[in-house]
Amino acid sequence: MTPEAAAAGFSAIGSEARLSVLKTLVRAGEPGLNMATIQARTEIAQSTLAHHLKFLVAGGLVLQERRGRETISRASFGQLQALATYILDECCADACDTTSDGEAA
Repeated sequence: MTPEAAAAGFSAIGSEARLSVLKTLVRAGEPGLNMATIQARTEIAQSTLAHHLKFLVAGGLVLQERRGRETISRASFGQLQALATYILDECCADACDTTSDGEAA
């Protein structure tokens, strides 16, 4: 994952409402949810919900598919995993051993 893609992903979840929508879609799993169900579960107005979904799609965290007259949204689990890996990949790489008195060994 590039730093640009990671920044777009993190930016997409940069509001409580978008985080709520994303968590709702994660809970729904692979089948995803239509707009009415997402709206009912998050209590976000439809026009605002469409705005938040647009950000999540642009950040690569949500995939959408047209089924007849409705749009199904689902979490992009691969992209979410890549985002988590990106931020945690170098976890503790600069940690150093310390002695019991807190000085570096």
